[in-house]
Amino acid sequence: MSSPSMMGRGGILPFAIRDNATLYACWMPFVKNGGLFIPTLKPYRLGDEVFVLLSLINEPEQIPLTGKVVWITPQGSQGHRKPGIGVQLSAKDQATRIKIETLLIRVLNSDHPNYTM
Repeated sequence: MSSPSMMGRGGILPFAIRDNATLYACWMPFVKNGGLFIPTLKPYRLGDEVFVLLSLINEPEQIPLTGKVVWITPQGSQGHRKPGIGVQLSAKDQATRIKIETLLIRVLNSDHPNYTM
């Protein structure tokens, strides 16, 4: 079991991505090691450590990730953006980053809007 400091303010954060469009909208390639935007109304602060259980499209098992909050979109933000947090993946989660970028290979450099930019 992870230590309480690794579980951040909200404990374990489950997150399911069921299709490539959602994955594209949540992926943060501009973050060192990659990052995921996770829609949530739970309060977090920049720098909080979080433990995410990621269900990724057709993966048979959840992927455990440990990361740090590097982005916050508060509820009621300008442009009606979805509230949530951006979680920077740790260096040990690079296999997951590669898996995500492989799934997004055709749209990775697209200029379509996503949840953060």
